[in-house]
Amino acid sequence: MRIGWGFDAHRIGGDGPMLLGGVEVDPERGLLATSDGDVALHALADALLGAAALGDLGVLFPSSDARWRDADSRDLLARVVADVRQAGLVVSSVDVTVVAQTVRVTPHRDAMRATIASILGVEPSRVSVKATTTDGMGFIGRDEGVAATALAVLIAG
Repeated sequence: MRIGWGFDAHRIGGDGPMLLGGVEVDPERGLLATSDGDVALHALADALLGAAALGDLGVLFPSSDARWRDADSRDLLARVVADVRQAGLVVSSVDVTVVAQTVRVTPHRDAMRATIASILGVEPSRVSVKATTTDGMGFIGRDEGVAATALAVLIAG
């Protein structure tokens, strides 16, 4: 068994939609990033890469490379999953926590779990999606950004 942890954060800004876990959670606001800015999928991809000791998102998809501008984070995660499988590992379970002040995850949780499970090739029961706030503290509390953490457990495939 291998365990990896990931983190990502982006500023709120620009046009929507805001995507989290591959699902539209805010049609009006977006996240500023090279790709679509889906912090939940970015944190999860980094957790998978960490568990497999395959580097990180910045190594695989550098923001300095124009190929990744406006990239769909679902596609990036799918590429990471393929690399993990090629390394002889499969996803056992994942746990994602979105940290946001005003973005609401609960109405989208089941869709996020289903989307993530589909990309990972696992049952939704192996995908946890949670949310929390910072109770008004810091850039997240001022509603200037959104962050996510993720934990991934891989097993030999």
